[in-house]
Amino acid sequence: MSLPRRVVLRILGGAVVALPLLAGCADQGSTGILVPSAAPLPEPFGVPLPIPPVLEPVRTDESTDYYEITQRAAKREILPGLTTEIWGYNGIFPGPTLVTRRGRRAVVRQRNELPVPVAVHLHGGVTPEEHDGYPIDVILPVGGWQPDPAHAGHPLGVTSQDEREYVYPLDQPACTLWYHDHRMDFTGPQVYRGLAGFHLVRDDIEDALPLPRGERDVPLMICDRTFAEDGSFAYPSIDPSLGGVPGVPVDLMDGVLGDVNLVNGAPWPYLEVSNTRYRFRILNAANARRYRLQLDPRPAEGPSFVQVGSDVGLLGAPIAHDQIEIASAERFDVVIDFAAYPVGTEVTLVNAYGVETTRPIMRFHVVREEPDDTRIPERLVEFETLDRADATVERDFRFANDRVDGVRMWTINGLPFDPERIDADPALGAVEIWRLRTNVHHPVHLHMAHFQVLTRNGRAPGPYDAGWKDTVDLAGGEEAEIIVRFDGFQGRYVFHCHNLEHEDMMMMANFRVR
Repeated sequence: MSLPRRVVLRILGGAVVALPLLAGCADQGSTGILVPSAAPLPEPFGVPLPIPPVLEPVRTDESTDYYEITQRAAKREILPGLTTEIWGYNGIFPGPTLVTRRGRRAVVRQRNELPVPVAVHLHGGVTPEEHDGYPIDVILPVGGWQPDPAHAGHPLGVTSQDEREYVYPLDQPACTLWYHDHRMDFTGPQVYRGLAGFHLVRDDIEDALPLPRGERDVPLMICDRTFAEDGSFAYPSIDPSLGGVPGVPVDLMDGVLGDVNLVNGAPWPYLEVSNTRYRFRILNAANARRYRLQLDPRPAEGPSFVQVGSDVGLLGAPIAHDQIEIASAERFDVVIDFAAYPVGTEVTLVNAYGVETTRPIMRFHVVREEPDDTRIPERLVEFETLDRADATVERDFRFANDRVDGVRMWTINGLPFDPERIDADPALGAVEIWRLRTNVHHPVHLHMAHFQVLTRNGRAPGPYDAGWKDTVDLAGGEEAEIIVRFDGFQGRYVFHCHNLEHEDMMMMANFRVR
């Protein structure tokens, strides 16, 4: 087969340096190349944890809440004493948190004041095709856009000049979603610049549970970044419009790993807590890094974490963990009970896969005693387990690096992404079994459709596979069977690796719900 023109252009002049593929792995557990910072890095735990603001609707009616967001560049102090230009929803990183209710539509008007096209994907949302943020369905910048000659030939889908309304029905259970950029071939650098935010869906069932709430219900967006000497994000790109650092001698096809862990946009922050239970909605928003989360010190009694939710909903029953492995795009909804620590204790959340600056993540200071009327019930929600016998179709997908017309790239079943090709055609309401195979770490994400993990390497699901998922983390050489129910909407959607450099280098495919 011959490579499409856009693929050749992408490799020769796209957003990442496309050198011969390396098998680099800077930190244990992550597929990628570490790009070290040139900026002086602060001591950890010197800044308080920021909490992204909740976005208020500009208006409401009987069925719908209406929001407005402007994507724009802004200057922010992330490293103390230095200024970083971010690309943010409403000019902040992370973007504002949307808090909506099941069954109420949310209409989000996105205006693009950035210098490049954008596409917005509500990750985990059960969303109509035209509002899913398909990679070529872009919003053009204010004032128009002329692509760099190296990017000429990139297809564009349905476009609006500078703004667009996304309509989200949100007929789905309470869960922790997130929204982020999804522009074809450029998701990695554009998310890296800051285009990500939380979207929480609530419902009456969740409200009735005695879980921590209010200030003790805390979203944690964890990601890694690298900083240039002047404090700017140092994404190694040969595209100056993306703020890249030309000539960095690394191969980004593996994935970009930074040496600074950010939580809610702050480097290694701290949070003062009472000796009570807290609920943390943990999102791995890194481009490529996997985390093995642990508490240091661990509690003398009881587990470090009690998981109550997964990617797209609450679990049927809580699960205790002493550590959690979380790949890019996964969410773990957990409770930590700080009553296990005396007041005055400092508890550090660490990445056991990390080394040096990539090991610490954030610190909790147990600073006060407070009453606690919360608890973790033995049952959370009525949970439906999908039955293998209900599956009508089985499909196989291999995620690997292949040589196509002499060029190495990431592929699914040996094929690079083509917006015109349909690789699966499930019927609306159908249940299917998909077998996913990998060569290195690939977190596999399906748009719109949610699934459960049936088996991992021919055995039972792993300890982090519970619940309804939209992303499954697979190590090199692993195979997972997932059972997918295609509820929601008809139309064309994508599935892909959520290592964003793998996605940008063609590891994506289409399915059409008929």
